[in-house]
Amino acid sequence: MKKVAAHWQIIIALVLAIIVGTTLKQFNNSNWIDQTLNICSLLGDLFLQALKMIIVPLVVSSIIAGLAGLAGFDGFRRMGLKTLSFYLLSTLSAVILGLIIVNLIQPGLIDGQPNTELQEVFNNAPAQTTENDKLRFAENRQEQAKDWTAIFKRMLPSNIIKAGADGQLLGLLVFSLMFGIAMTQLPKNQMQPLTTFFQSLNDVMIKITQWIMTCAPIGIFGMIVVTVHKSGTEIFTQLAPYFFTVLLALALHMFIILPILLKVIGKINPIQHFKAMKTALLTAFSTSSSSATLPITMRCVQDNAGVSKKTASFTLPLGATVNMDGTALYECIAVIFVAQVMGLDMTLTAQMLVVISALLTSIGVAGVPSASMVAILIIMNNSGIPGANNAILALFAVDRLLDMSRTAVNVFGDSCAAVIIAKSEKETLYQNQQ
Repeated sequence: MKKVAAHWQIIIALVLAIIVGTTLKQFNNSNWIDQTLNICSLLGDLFLQALKMIIVPLVVSSIIAGLAGLAGFDGFRRMGLKTLSFYLLSTLSAVILGLIIVNLIQPGLIDGQPNTELQEVFNNAPAQTTENDKLRFAENRQEQAKDWTAIFKRMLPSNIIKAGADGQLLGLLVFSLMFGIAMTQLPKNQMQPLTTFFQSLNDVMIKITQWIMTCAPIGIFGMIVVTVHKSGTEIFTQLAPYFFTVLLALALHMFIILPILLKVIGKINPIQHFKAMKTALLTAFSTSSSSATLPITMRCVQDNAGVSKKTASFTLPLGATVNMDGTALYECIAVIFVAQVMGLDMTLTAQMLVVISALLTSIGVAGVPSASMVAILIIMNNSGIPGANNAILALFAVDRLLDMSRTAVNVFGDSCAAVIIAKSEKETLYQNQQ
């Protein structure tokens, strides 16, 4: 029997959850309904806890393995600098675009006021608790504004193990980058065992992530049943402005920003490149996994665009690990959207901290379906935004198509880097295309 594709499993789970949640809502409160909702809540909580569990080993192994993969090439430093510079440029442009779009459209507001129906879902607590959360958020923001040095202190934690346990991803990212770069400076006989270890660890963590994501339909079913029972199907109507805001920003980045970079920096015809990458883009959209799409991306870049194996092997695996344009853009919009719904005053300073966090956390996100939801949770918790856990559960309701779309943007961004770097290395491209 043919296995049902992952995205169809989640879509079916969503439909069933809406039906079950709506049906339970029609009954008066009773013991069996409470027990059913408790079981569904447990399924959702276990799924979320499983995602949190893999954060530290996944981030560390993916970054170090990606950097270790850069070693061994002639001109490694030159090409590495070009690649990382382009990834920084494209990801930063994506995050800033997301910030501009979410502030212009303000999907979390209705007539200039917070969406109270969504706020109730996100908060899941009495109004007095919400006011206390707002006060704590304001105090946290004031402390961040007064003490910029705290940001740099978190970049170099005194205890990296404690930083990982506390979810301080910034310090973990910096340490992983330093460790990976230092590894490439070791003699080959000393570096090889470490490279093998971290690449194997990364493979194991990707496998565990895939196992967890196979349970996504069950976890998402549990989450959405509880959400629909509490708020009704109105949750989808209420999230529509957010949904279309993300899609608009992703479309602008993919069809305007990245083509401009191709044309201006690489002197490459964007339409020609879209044609070369169509198979990889469809695969990325279908699987929602940049890691799973990587072999096809490499084939398209080499066979259709004419990039050398050396350059493709150099840029694309690193991009699948550290270059997540769509993910970074999505994280920025999601966090600001939740803040808008909760009625929080996000100043320019606070929003720039979100931009930096989105830029950095996107580096450590696994190239598997919905992994960026974990990074969003981290950013919201670090920013002091209340209702983070409930907000994540609610956003899962409309995440499937957004996940597919942002994965396609991630893969296209990686491919743009590959052809631009290849062009800078004087390689001849697109000879196989008509």
